[in-house]
Amino acid sequence: MTEPARILVVGGGYVGMYTALRLQRLLARGEAEVVVVAPEPYMTYQPFLPEAAAGSISPRHVVVPLRRVLDDCQVVIGEVRSIDHAKRTATVATLATEEEGSEPVDMVYDHLVLAPGSVSRTLPVPGLAEHGIGFKTVEEAIGLRNHVLEQLDIASSTRDPAIRDAALTFVFVGGGYAGVEALAELEDMARYASRYYHNVSSADMKWILVEATGRILPEVGEEMGTYAVRELRGRNIDVRLDTRLESVENRVAVLSGGSRFPTRTLVWTAGVKPHPVLASTDLPRDERGRLKCTAALCIDGAENAWAAGDAAAVPDITAAEPGKECAPNAQHAVRQAKLLARNIVASLRDEPVQDYRHAYVGSVASLGLHKGVAHVYGRKLKGYPAWFMHRAYHLSRIPTFNRKARVLAEWTLSGLFKREIVSLGSLEHPRAEFELAAGTGRHNETS
Repeated sequence: MTEPARILVVGGGYVGMYTALRLQRLLARGEAEVVVVAPEPYMTYQPFLPEAAAGSISPRHVVVPLRRVLDDCQVVIGEVRSIDHAKRTATVATLATEEEGSEPVDMVYDHLVLAPGSVSRTLPVPGLAEHGIGFKTVEEAIGLRNHVLEQLDIASSTRDPAIRDAALTFVFVGGGYAGVEALAELEDMARYASRYYHNVSSADMKWILVEATGRILPEVGEEMGTYAVRELRGRNIDVRLDTRLESVENRVAVLSGGSRFPTRTLVWTAGVKPHPVLASTDLPRDERGRLKCTAALCIDGAENAWAAGDAAAVPDITAAEPGKECAPNAQHAVRQAKLLARNIVASLRDEPVQDYRHAYVGSVASLGLHKGVAHVYGRKLKGYPAWFMHRAYHLSRIPTFNRKARVLAEWTLSGLFKREIVSLGSLEHPRAEFELAAGTGRHNETS
């Protein structure tokens, strides 16, 4: 008897999880072994990160545990350091590697699915590495929520006007989905929270959105993007178009127009770039560092190697103009993953593979509670209808009935009760209290 084929899935995000999920449903027993290597034991549903940051959804409910949904797959928590596809091996470092003091191990595979996703694209802006805050993971989202609420506490308790002004100034760089939705949701939350402070009002806060191009939210079209700018400015949010961040040294945001804003909060959402592991492979990449793929989601010129999502340059065969590629978003990633799994199974069975084709249907974006913009199937919506569509669409897309039910329950309860405004920043340093007690004799009444 021959050994079952081993399918190595690199990454546990949209493409990685959905591909493995579909593979375990399509494969016959003993036909193949699916191994998923991911740095975290969960998949993060990123469109819900702004609502998690604003407290509308519990952080636990925007992540999907891989071991629960991929019960027929082998899940390995670790990182792929390099790939030698000519030898069909991947070098993997697990959580135990450092503990053991051992070297990363080589994992052999027959089919490779590269879906490591993307990482934040940073620029050599002075002070950015020291003071910038990202918004790509659930940890960053919750950390940012705690940070914003702590700034209100600082502003409320200080007598120094310079410290107060810096604490109440919030700068977001990047006018795409992540930047606009994060700013809009957090501004909503902070404005609501300010009513519980005797000496801080919403008028005291400065919210600034910095975008290097002349528009925000390009995915929803120019008209809806213009409406979004008008809506944000109507809430006293300072939207700076055609503006770049020049420096953030010493916690002072310096913009290309010469404006200077002392701030304790600078959120960087100015784009993403392919995961660094792609540079440690022998697979072909394009000028932007993404894997060159065919319409069938095969890596061009590499047998039994597949890719989709942010890491892949997939031709859009439904586009009118030649050479156009599929946008790196969740709408394509989920659909590509399902076809990718079918094509791998077809390849194992010596059956023909299919090309990926999906005409882009449009986009939706939230601008805070009960506010949004949408451009779907040629129809343009704004305000409450767009916000409702945003929630309905993403509720339908988040994996598992368990998560759908929990998110819907939380939305229902949030409509009946007041918004939570508790900062749990101490969660980031869980041993601080014990270390203080052990080192200073604090709480000696318990001894």
